[in-house]
Amino acid sequence: MFMHNKRLQYTVRVAEPNPGLANLLLEQFGGPQGELAAAMRYFTQAVTEDDPGRKDMLFDIATEELSHLEIIGSIVVMLNKGAKGRMAEGIDAEGELYRSLTGAGNDSHITSLLYGGGAALVNSGGIPWTAAYIDTIGEPTADLRSNIAAEARAKIVYERLINVTDDPGIKDALGFLMSREIAHQMSFEKALHSIQPNFPQGKLPGDPEFNRTYFNMSQGEDVRGSWNEGQDWVYVEQPEPAVDGGDGMATVQLDAESAATAEAMKIRTMSNPEAQPMTGAELGKVNGDQPL
Repeated sequence: MFMHNKRLQYTVRVAEPNPGLANLLLEQFGGPQGELAAAMRYFTQAVTEDDPGRKDMLFDIATEELSHLEIIGSIVVMLNKGAKGRMAEGIDAEGELYRSLTGAGNDSHITSLLYGGGAALVNSGGIPWTAAYIDTIGEPTADLRSNIAAEARAKIVYERLINVTDDPGIKDALGFLMSREIAHQMSFEKALHSIQPNFPQGKLPGDPEFNRTYFNMSQGEDVRGSWNEGQDWVYVEQPEPAVDGGDGMATVQLDAESAATAEAMKIRTMSNPEAQPMTGAELGKVNGDQPL
């Protein structure tokens, strides 16, 4: 059961309307690192989760993310308040209204025209929110790592948004939201490491021959570090094809009929390497300034 409290989790104080900033803030409303994506990611994980502690944590954080969605949405609406009225009532002359919405190179005219200055489920570029943002796979040791990364990405976006506004009230609210991303990362980290072992993810241990092998796949000045040396790392300086010892070719076992059919198609579609066919591109190309 969900119950809505009419008061926000954090007070929103907007100094003055700013449609351009509203448009940027939509990134955290309907964008891939935004609050709705986070809420849906954790909610779907919580519904699936069998561990009572993780289930409770995921529901708590998912619900809080909806509170954050409400905060961001409220800021967006406040920032659009003046433009919304002018757009709806046609107060300004057409040219002045357009310039007020497109000033400073922003694209707020798109959200103002299409959504009436409301908090639309789109990102700052106008791309609609999609469930494709949710990368839950149903394995806690993988999902918790993804959650940690998602919170880290959201924190960075909040930092960038803080840097583009001088409105103290908005900076304050965004600072709160950014701080909650840190808290959620810590909760997910603790939950991850309360599962022992938690690496590698899943049940199968992997092939010991390749679990600690590092293939140097780029030529040039190579830098070594803890990611490819020490702690039982096997460093392969110049990897050869087919590290399994085979011939490196792809093969399949076919029955006689399928093999004959595949061979017939191969012969029918074979290229002649000695052919010099005249093509449409040849007919249309130019030789110097004159067409052929």
